[in-house]
Amino acid sequence: MIGGSMSTRRAGSGFAFVTPFLAAYLLFLVLPLGMGLVASLTDAGLTGASTEFVGLANYAEALTDPAMWRSFGVTVGFTAASTPPLILVGLVMALLTHHLAPARWLWRLAFFAPYVLPSSAIALIFVWMYQPEFGLADSLLSWLGIGPVGWLSHPVAAMLGVVVATVWWTVGFNFLLYLAALQAIPHDLYEASSLDGAGGWRQLWHITLPLLRPTTGLIAVLQVLASLKVFDQFYLITNGGPQHSTRPVLQYVYESGFTNYRTGYASAVSYVFFAAILLFTLAHFSIQRRRAGGDRP
Repeated sequence: MIGGSMSTRRAGSGFAFVTPFLAAYLLFLVLPLGMGLVASLTDAGLTGASTEFVGLANYAEALTDPAMWRSFGVTVGFTAASTPPLILVGLVMALLTHHLAPARWLWRLAFFAPYVLPSSAIALIFVWMYQPEFGLADSLLSWLGIGPVGWLSHPVAAMLGVVVATVWWTVGFNFLLYLAALQAIPHDLYEASSLDGAGGWRQLWHITLPLLRPTTGLIAVLQVLASLKVFDQFYLITNGGPQHSTRPVLQYVYESGFTNYRTGYASAVSYVFFAAILLFTLAHFSIQRRRAGGDRP
């Protein structure tokens, strides 16, 4: 009886500690998700006029909307173009910092500093760099004998410009993850391989990279999810132009809800996009589970 009362008290005190977080979770996540789901089934507008239930009509329109699919393609293309360099550049930066003994703190600061800048500052920097007359990007290309590039007026160049800005801005986070993983590798492995005659490149390919594989997988998943949710860079640097060639899904949702005043349709597009991200996440977990099962003896 005494033990039962003590366990009940512990459970009650634990619930008291969890209650503030649970209340915030319900208020700021579950409730908005439910309200958005309800709105996606109506023709709700931003003005708050009369709302009618339309069922799955918004979802049917979203699945047949060329503009939505084009925005989805822009998002997927950006994710495919930005994820590999963000992984590779972060790895190279971490390797350089880990093996450069002098002024290591300065390298850490220099590589991570852009990550703490706000998106508005990043957009301002790169918009000035991409100016056709006096921009730094075209000036550097002119020294190489290459003509000016329409960084903000050509679809491919605009996408490349946003990818470059994103890599420069966010690679510092991946750099820190790789650097922490490198510092966790036992130094005894490198000493033993050196006694066996292994050089720096063999140690990299047979010790460092295999032991960094879990970190690489984590960074890849985090980077894909972050790139799929891209909005700030495109909106501030290109505003979706030229001719909506750099308009991601979230900007299309924003324009549908706050420019065209169709919040019900914007909610439906958001849930279609959420379903796509959920499918990607489930597929990744399924692949990882199969690999883990295959590695077991």
